[in-house]
Amino acid sequence: SRVTVCGWVRTVRAQKDFTFVKLNDGSSFRELQAIIEQGAAGAAEISAQGAGASVRIEGLVVESPAKGQEVELSCTAAGEHSVRVLGGVDAKAYPLAKKKHSQEFLRTIAHLRPRTNLIGAVARVRSTLAGATHRFFQDRSFLYVHTPIITTADCEGAGEMFRISRTDGDAEEAEAAVEPTPAAPSAEDLAALQASKDKVRDLKAAGVTGDEFAAALSEMQRLKEVCGEKELSKKEKKAQAKAAAEAAEKAANKEFFGQPAFLTVSGQLSVENYCCSLGDVYTFGPTFRAETSNTTRHLAEFWMIEPEMAFADLTDDMDCAEAYIRHCAATVLEACAPDIDFFANRVDKDLPARLKQLAEQPFKRMSYTEAVEVLQKEIESGAAKFEFEVAWGKELQTEHEKYLTDKLYHGPVIVYNYPKDCKAFYMRLNDDDKTVAAMDILCPGIGELVGGSQREERLDVLDKRLGEMGMPQEEYWWYRDLRKYGTVPHAGFGVGFERLVMLCTGVQNIRDVIPF
Repeated sequence: SRVTVCGWVRTVRAQKDFTFVKLNDGSSFRELQAIIEQGAAGAAEISAQGAGASVRIEGLVVESPAKGQEVELSCTAAGEHSVRVLGGVDAKAYPLAKKKHSQEFLRTIAHLRPRTNLIGAVARVRSTLAGATHRFFQDRSFLYVHTPIITTADCEGAGEMFRISRTDGDAEEAEAAVEPTPAAPSAEDLAALQASKDKVRDLKAAGVTGDEFAAALSEMQRLKEVCGEKELSKKEKKAQAKAAAEAAEKAANKEFFGQPAFLTVSGQLSVENYCCSLGDVYTFGPTFRAETSNTTRHLAEFWMIEPEMAFADLTDDMDCAEAYIRHCAATVLEACAPDIDFFANRVDKDLPARLKQLAEQPFKRMSYTEAVEVLQKEIESGAAKFEFEVAWGKELQTEHEKYLTDKLYHGPVIVYNYPKDCKAFYMRLNDDDKTVAAMDILCPGIGELVGGSQREERLDVLDKRLGEMGMPQEEYWWYRDLRKYGTVPHAGFGVGFERLVMLCTGVQNIRDVIPF
């Protein structure tokens, strides 16, 4: 059949009678080979091009005699076919010449790296996972809620948040209007001031006047100014108070919302509002963490999938999270087969088997206490040695999580009922008063993929937890209201989307699974 195709050139090989062009339009990992007869319109123009050029080719789809491809595009003069270069490329200047480039280099040209096989395949898997996420929750009647990116609440209570501030002229003027805080007086100056005060008092008591008393009084006044104890007249005091009030008002105006605001670290607290009114809901959007961490597993900006289920407990939470991860693995295996083959050949040969295991086999479940006991036995037997201590009450480190998934159980592990001191204030306190109804899903090669919990629905217990963690109740008044008015047992979890993409591609650096 006669067709017109558009795409970017991967390779051009010109011969006497024909030019062979491999073309890719980004929709699939597979390339289409076009065989262009030298007499066809535009053949000479395409022969002079190289990788990266964009072209439009008209021809016939014919069966291909070449190995590894079912069809090819034939562009001939007799068929009145044509080829047109839409955007040429200077082969000497093009940074993606036909050779292997390091991921470090490709991160410096983020605007062009989607044209590479790796990033193109990652992008298709990422898109597939986003669609699979919405289908999973929509098919189960979850409502999709858009939660705010700008917030005043710290969901995790860790304080690792990006603060929002204005950059217009009014804000800069307000910033300049705030007087700098004077340096605190030194201990020597304070001691000298007290000695001067004592001397003036003693001279007064002795009835000393004249130059000696005047000199002592002058020195005391000087030291008062040094120590911030300058005595002002009533008029000066009134003027100073007015200036301070104006400065404070300008400083407050600097905050766009009248109070400090931040980029959200999680949509959970917001989406809980809708859960406690409309039932099962989920949010899927960008979140931000101001962590000073430069590892292959952390980003400052990343995406989170965060469902919340009403009338649900920790078991319901674990069941839903496991079903979601298995659904994602099965979808990628079915929809992205050519990309998965590429990852198996170039990135991780065990990826297809691992995804098949994720999709088909139930996840191992064990309590935090059981996990600690198992790891301690491995240490005692000499089978394992860790950098970080394994002890009840301490967080499981990445090396502990990977030992559980990669060495002991060779698959995903759900660890639940963590010590309360290791988890956030909103997680439901268990009856033992030591642990909370929290769970993490740990996956081979990734570590923690999912974190979730049953939420604390009892107001008195929530208030106690806020107090224990030094978090002011007034800042969470709306969250507390959900417990005052028709409180309901509910649970939810969060999935780091980039880590999910890493799991489904085998790519080890998180910077290579996010577009920018």
